[in-house]
Amino acid sequence: MKNTINMNTYQADKNGYYGEFGGAYIPEILHRCVTELQNTYRSVIESEEFKAEFDQLLQDYVGRPSPLYLAKRLSEKYGCRIYLKREDLNHTGAHKINNTIGQILLARKMGKTRIIAETGAGQHGVATATVCALMDMECIVYMGKTDVERQHINVQKMKMLGATVVPVTSGNMTLKDATNEAIRDWCCNPANTYYIIGSTVGPHPYPDMVARLQSVIGAEIKKQLLVKEGRDYPDYLIACVGGGSNAAGTIFHHLDDQRVKIVLAEAGGHGINSGESAATIQLGKVGILHGTKSLVMQSEDGQIEEPYSISAGLDYPGIGPMHANLAVTKRATILAVDDDEALAAAFELTRLEGIIPALESAHAIGALAKVNFQPTDVVVLTLSGRGDKDMDTFINAM
Repeated sequence: MKNTINMNTYQADKNGYYGEFGGAYIPEILHRCVTELQNTYRSVIESEEFKAEFDQLLQDYVGRPSPLYLAKRLSEKYGCRIYLKREDLNHTGAHKINNTIGQILLARKMGKTRIIAETGAGQHGVATATVCALMDMECIVYMGKTDVERQHINVQKMKMLGATVVPVTSGNMTLKDATNEAIRDWCCNPANTYYIIGSTVGPHPYPDMVARLQSVIGAEIKKQLLVKEGRDYPDYLIACVGGGSNAAGTIFHHLDDQRVKIVLAEAGGHGINSGESAATIQLGKVGILHGTKSLVMQSEDGQIEEPYSISAGLDYPGIGPMHANLAVTKRATILAVDDDEALAAAFELTRLEGIIPALESAHAIGALAKVNFQPTDVVVLTLSGRGDKDMDTFINAM
């Protein structure tokens, strides 16, 4: 039997590089904070004390393991066996809570007393505000004014949980701009502040750390598939990518297993050639954004271009370095799903399976029609969040 495990790993190296992508490109004022984090995170999250508390909170507070659901009508339509990894059933309604619980435990271990975060769709903001309430820590969430307006329910949740929500009015007033402001805050308050980044972006160690904390998704998939299919790997893993945290968690334990095909769905917006898109992998060029080297949407002279997506959680002009490497090495297939396709997919899942997905997750559902499956294929698609926050958009579409 041939070896199906790739010995040239797609995981990060000790300096936080995935191939040519990653690293830590930071201002001098943050050097001590980031170095401290780099020197601390692995020893903490791999300690028995951390794992015991993390696992207990995931089980009793988040509600894990999340189900792996065989979507029979969806499977019938696409001619294969499609399982949905139900991250939408987590406490707070998305995968984001896995990461924030891990990082708040790390922040407490490091003696930090003030938490900041950025958010787009608001799910990471809600998850951060939730764990700050749980741990009795101050919480400041930066959110673009555009996103504040289109995700007002999540804004109210954050405020109810005790967080201070700061609307950001620079740039396109979306996720990129919220991240800029969070980094500025961190530069001004490095001693007592811990920055909980919500995705696999930012300077090392964030991409690797977030992927490891989210890898509970992939670990559960392996165990659940073994019970349901008699093997611990699928033929396909499918997830949406903005920054890439739910995708990283989904694929983490199968990255080096060549039996598994990886399909990543990014936000096509009005079309990748329309000038209004967030298809970063297909449109981006190598550059540095928010402390990491990756693929970035930028002009000829290196100015960051504004992304667009109907989905607030996917309109980011960069991509996590893990996913950039998977794209350029052709380990993953990257598909752009535009606004109309994502909306159609959301309604399709709702009417076939009785599950209303987040707009982010709908992009992953929209990728199904772009893949030629075989009847024997086992497909696992991560449903990263539920659609409560997007009801205004769905209502307008109807």
